Amino acid sequence: MCKMRNVLALLLAGVLFAVVVVLFAEQGTGESAVSIRKSEAQTVLYTVYRGPYETIGKPISELYALAAQKKIKICGYLSLVYLNNPYYTSQNDTGQHCLTEIRIPVGEEAMQQAGSLGEMTDVKKLQSIEVAVMKKQIGQVDYEAIFRNLYEQIAKQGYRPADDAAEVFSGDMKSGDYTQMKSELIVPVRKIEQSKK
Repeated sequence: MCKMRNVLALLLAGVLFAVVVVLFAEQGTGESAVSIRKSEAQTVLYTVYRGPYETIGKPISELYALAAQKKIKICGYLSLVYLNNPYYTSQNDTGQHCLTEIRIPVGEEAMQQAGSLGEMTDVKKLQSIEVAVMKKQIGQVDYEAIFRNLYEQIAKQGYRPADDAAEVFSGDMKSGDYTQMKSELIVPVRKIEQSKK
């Protein structure tokens, strides 16, 4: 009986060890699951910002101030659409040519002000589209690795990117420390058509 109890204890210890090893291995990669879903149609107040990501706080504040000044109802969390690849645009110019569309979801009545808000600022409607979504946890800052994982998982699921990637932040943006905010990385996608034989 004692021998059987020892064997069972060793077996349980082995299983527990294996589970812990798998959990730590997954945690260390920083990988998150990618899901495919339909985005919600929405109206957004937006502006296009050109410059390094480190100084994007000022145009974000200005866009919120414009919404308040024009009495535009805010209806959701801020998102940043990355219009070009920072790896290529930041190599020699410290990010001066990074283009980012800053979006704030707003009430549909804001469309009455479309075309009157400035040269690079306006209101537009976004249609519902199919998107790949991956959650980015607090403290994840290696965007190159995060996006590489995201695009690999999109391809593994039989999709391809259809437009620029966006990051939707969940929480208060006023702290300015984006590394300490949760967000969802979102990429519009299309299903890869299988070749017919």
